[in-house]
Parts: sequence; C-alpha cells; structure tokens
Amino acid sequence: MSAKRTLHVSLLAAMLAAMASCGPAEDKTPGGVSPDEAKALDAAAEMLDKRPLPDLPEATVPAQAAPAPAAS
Repeated sequence: MSAKRTLHVSLLAAMLAAMASCGPAEDKTPGGVSPDEAKALDAAAEMLDKRPLPDLPEATVPAQAAPAPAAS
C-alpha cells in the first residue's frame, strides 16, 4: 500500500472507532441528562415542593410616595 492510502485507511479506522464509542441518542433526555439523572432531579424537585415555606418578614421601611412630575 502507498503511504497516502495507509493514512486514509488509518483515518477511516479511527473515525469508525470514535463513532462506535458514542452511545445511542435515546440514552439522553431533552435536557442532556440520563433517564436516571432525570428521575433523581424530579424526586428532588418533589421534595422541595413539599417543604413548607417560611413566613415572610414584615416590611420595616414605609412605602414612599411617588415623586411629583417636573414641570417642563
């Protein structure tokens, strides 16, 4: 084989090996996470949604009146 042909065959073999190492597209959900990660995130979100919210503190600064428009 010529050196050029050997290089082409080597590059083709490397590209095929790289493509073979890629997993199928169905493994990922739309967010780019695996199905197991999506389940864990959903469970965490559900736990956060069930937590009671703390009471909000009362406002300590009185509201200010809106400034009067300047005459032009």
